[in-house]
Amino acid sequence: MSARRDAEATKAAILKAARHLLARHAHADITLKAVAERAGVSPPLIVKYFGNKDALFTRVMSFDTDADALLDAPLSGLGRHMVRHVLAGQRERGADPLLRIAFAPLHGDHGDILRTNFGAQVTERLAARLTGPDPGLRAELAVAALVGLGVMYGIARGPHLRGTDPDTLADRYGPLVQAQLTPGVRVRGPVHPGG
Repeated sequence: MSARRDAEATKAAILKAARHLLARHAHADITLKAVAERAGVSPPLIVKYFGNKDALFTRVMSFDTDADALLDAPLSGLGRHMVRHVLAGQRERGADPLLRIAFAPLHGDHGDILRTNFGAQVTERLAARLTGPDPGLRAELAVAALVGLGVMYGIARGPHLRGTDPDTLADRYGPLVQAQLTPGVRVRGPVHPGG
């Protein structure tokens, strides 16, 4: 493994550990030592890559990079792409980073920051791409469908979802999401017997 790839893997492990801890503890109660232990690295390595605790958690509470990948498709096929993205996150990493909004505490500063960032970096950014009436509402409905899919797949661990090929799921669920993105445009998935 190259040094660059190793450094990226280490950064990813640190971010995953910090996200895990932030979903379960108040920001003020989390130490760099706890993040380092969970990530299997030393605290100085966290400082090397992220600067300090505040810089690390600013990065953890941002959805910008995740939204880049989620929204990286032409509008005409975005629904299916978004479904595949959420499923790939679940299958390859055990969680989609966007789903951390589901664990945002209802009260407290870091919950407010997560909700604000999620709104601006995911939902509002998606709404800005939409044409026609009610783009904000349609963006929220599309994202709600994705978060629901992620929760059912990754948290509730629906056995039928988990036992179905991701392309089949994208073919069946993508049109549901796409209907919010391009209303009035008929989107057909594959025809299934009895469906």
